[in-house]
Amino acid sequence: MAVIKKGLVIRKVKHIGISGAFIMALGGAGVLFTGCNKGGNQEEEYSYEEVSYTKGVISHIKEVKPGEFQITDEESVPASDAKAIVSYLDGHTDTLSVETSKALIDKEIANSGTQYHSSGLSSMLLYGGMGYMLGSMMGNNRIAQQRAAYPNNAGFYGSPAAYNKAQAAQQDVSASRSVRTVKSRPTNSRSGFMGARGSRSSGG
Repeated sequence: MAVIKKGLVIRKVKHIGISGAFIMALGGAGVLFTGCNKGGNQEEEYSYEEVSYTKGVISHIKEVKPGEFQITDEESVPASDAKAIVSYLDGHTDTLSVETSKALIDKEIANSGTQYHSSGLSSMLLYGGMGYMLGSMMGNNRIAQQRAAYPNNAGFYGSPAAYNKAQAAQQDVSASRSVRTVKSRPTNSRSGFMGARGSRSSGG
């Protein structure tokens, strides 16, 4: 089963006599560690939260006028099947992956600034289920902040029924969330930097 993961900032650091610090970010998983230099105590423990979702969203988007789009349907699916399906006036259809959708959203936000919202395709991706996934599930703060600045997204959907179904799909995705706390030691400890000390899982 495919799982979308993100790491959150340290929950707890156990350390005596820190004389320096370093920060290492693992970009792909978004995991952030904090720790000490080589002079640190060997019994330090590093811990972080790994948040996983087993469900994602398929967003169906339709061009209704040249350059203008609406979200016509959204449904929850296994995370590995998440995508956006775009139907154009000329009859052709594109399938956009999560990565492609993110690239389109990032480009539009960069070009338009913080007040960005329109009837274009990137707006449908940003304020629909795809933006929800990228902002909430994957920890993309820039997208999350953009959505928060314009919270009334019902107008991006083709009908109230489509909007209500989308909200239910997003709730289904949220219900698939689970959290695992991972503990590890630095390189100068007996277990090595990534030596797991234990973990616990919880639904959320």
